[in-house]
Amino acid sequence: MTATVNERPAASGVQERNKEIALACAAAWNRWELDGIFTHWSPDIRHYSEDRPVDTEQMAAAMRGGLAAFPDLHLDVRSIVAEGDRVILRITVTATHLGEFLGKAPTGKKVSWFMLEELQFNDAGQIIEHHDVFNYLPMLKELGLVAADVL
Repeated sequence: MTATVNERPAASGVQERNKEIALACAAAWNRWELDGIFTHWSPDIRHYSEDRPVDTEQMAAAMRGGLAAFPDLHLDVRSIVAEGDRVILRITVTATHLGEFLGKAPTGKKVSWFMLEELQFNDAGQIIEHHDVFNYLPMLKELGLVAADVL
C-alpha cells in the first residue's frame, strides 16, 4: 500500500509539470512568440491536424500564417486535463481578421473559433506528439465564407 501512495504524487507531479508546459505554450501564443512554443517541442515531434500527419515545418508555417491573418489572436484555455503522459486543452480562440485568410481579404471583423489540443510528453517534459482539432465554423460564418444558417 505504501508504494501505491508514494507513486501517486510522482505521477501527479509529472502531470502537473506537463500541464504547466501546455499552459506556457498557450501563453506564448498569446504573446505571439512562436519560439516560446517551439522550445517545448522534441526534435522528433509528430504533428497531426484533424488526424492527418503534418510535417513540423508545415505546422510552424501554418502557425505563422495564422498569426499573419489574425495578429491579435488570443487563446482562452477553458479546461485542461492530464492523464498519464498526455494533456488535453479545450480552447476558445478570439481574433481580428487583419490579414488574408483562405483567400479572403482582411475584413477587420472580430471572429472566434474552438479547438482541442492533445499533447504527449516524454520523461524530459518535451512534447513528442501533438494533435489538434478545430471547429472553424463560427469564424467562417463571421467572415461570410459559409452561410450563417449552416449548423
